[in-house]
Amino acid sequence: MTTVLVTGGAGYIGSHACKALKAAGFTPVVFDNLSTGWKDAVKFGPFEQGDLTDRARLDAVFQRWQPVAVLHFAALSQVGEAMAKPGLYWRNNVCGSLTLIEAAVAAGCMDFVFSSTCATYGEHDNVVLDEGTPQEPLNAYGASKRAVEDILRDFEAAFGLRHVIFRYFNVAGADPEGEIGEHHRPETHLIPVMLEAVDGLRPGLTIHGTDYDTPDGTCIRDYVHVCDLVDAHVLGLKWLQGGKGSRVFNLGTGKGFSVREVIEAAGHVTNAPVPWTEGPRRAGDATKLVSGSVRAGDELGWRPDRSTMQQMIADAWRWHKNGHYDG
Repeated sequence: MTTVLVTGGAGYIGSHACKALKAAGFTPVVFDNLSTGWKDAVKFGPFEQGDLTDRARLDAVFQRWQPVAVLHFAALSQVGEAMAKPGLYWRNNVCGSLTLIEAAVAAGCMDFVFSSTCATYGEHDNVVLDEGTPQEPLNAYGASKRAVEDILRDFEAAFGLRHVIFRYFNVAGADPEGEIGEHHRPETHLIPVMLEAVDGLRPGLTIHGTDYDTPDGTCIRDYVHVCDLVDAHVLGLKWLQGGKGSRVFNLGTGKGFSVREVIEAAGHVTNAPVPWTEGPRRAGDATKLVSGSVRAGDELGWRPDRSTMQQMIADAWRWHKNGHYDG
């Protein structure tokens, strides 16, 4: 049994990664404190409840399961909250990750795949972001993720910890088979918020800022289907297991969509209008974030084939109408 420890495996991206790992022949062991994840999403391997700041708990889990690698998804990730509560983000995302990394090295688990973010780049107007773009984060979320990247490099230099870092762009969609999907408490991501508004579960969507320097005044983001994203993580794991060196990869499609364009696409998929109102900008939001993911394609053989806006919204809409978590 080849086990992989998946932190945050009860969350949106982590649960999809567990399904992909199982399909690839691994046994995903979920480590999650269920602060934002769902026990119902743990369907593809064993579950260990615990917090990343609890070193003794982590040591016990490493000893019990002896994983060959770690896929680290667990983190707080809301930009608005990060701007208001930076200490919370530094404490949770950095201190928790450091404790996990120390526990992995102590257990001899030396392959580490890290869920980072394009938020580490900050604001670079009219630039397609690649892995060499300077990292100038605008908020404590992006800054905390960049700090963990630095920790990984230091632990490689000191102990030989091999790592793959994935810097995501906006993740969307859901498992096309409907076993798992996106569900946050509260929901803040654009596509599920839109679908709740279409379905009458909230009064409408607020567009945060309509005066950005973009063709229609709204922010532009690069969206990638969650299933494409987690496929890259399996490829990254195999990259490390194949003896290749530490590497950073962007994960996006290279195509940006404005908020208004996403709203229009949702209307076509759901055959219903999306109710929306204009609101002020949110602090910490960049104008445009679009990926250059050439490296992931060339080196990992990654192809985001499911990442069309229509497909991402259609899969999310199917999950919204038919899927749910109770706990």
